[in-house]
Amino acid sequence: MDLTQGTQQEKVNRSKKTMMWFAMVSMAMVFAGLTSAYVVSKARKDWSIDLEFPQPFVYSIFVIIASSFTFFLVKKAIENNNRNLATLLLLSTLALGITFVVLQFEGFEDIVSQGYHFTGPTSNIISTFMFIIIVTHLAHIIGGILVLLVVIYNHFKQKYKSGQTLGLELGAMYWHFVDFLWVYLFLFLYFVK
Repeated sequence: MDLTQGTQQEKVNRSKKTMMWFAMVSMAMVFAGLTSAYVVSKARKDWSIDLEFPQPFVYSIFVIIASSFTFFLVKKAIENNNRNLATLLLLSTLALGITFVVLQFEGFEDIVSQGYHFTGPTSNIISTFMFIIIVTHLAHIIGGILVLLVVIYNHFKQKYKSGQTLGLELGAMYWHFVDFLWVYLFLFLYFVK
């Protein structure tokens, strides 16, 4: 496909999607660096694996996958001119995103209740890495919730309709990316000890 072809609006849409891909690749590189540092740090003498993986993080994996599914269905609802279903799906995605954030904080509470902290004498390298990786991801999820709020606002302003869903598509790209990222991070932190 020739990227120079098409209307001016089609070119603008393609460039916005390309910029979103660049942003996602940049974010992926941040997490690749963090997880690489985690793997390299396993050789440290103070590496300890007595930290029990928090159960709320396990629950959050199902919540985040469900949120991706509901967001995926939004575009189909809009293309079928089913605004009520699109509204329900967007609000469900928002509720699931907020539930995910709550579960993350419950996971942090679980880590602290086991006697581990981010820094200080009651921390270890694993708990510190978990806090850094998860807080960094959580910041991206909060960004995703802000994006979702913009998408919901635009939906209520009736800016999306069949054939005109660029903002929705960009929001969904970001949301699915951070969801996939959590699946990766969850599996990484759960199995790489």
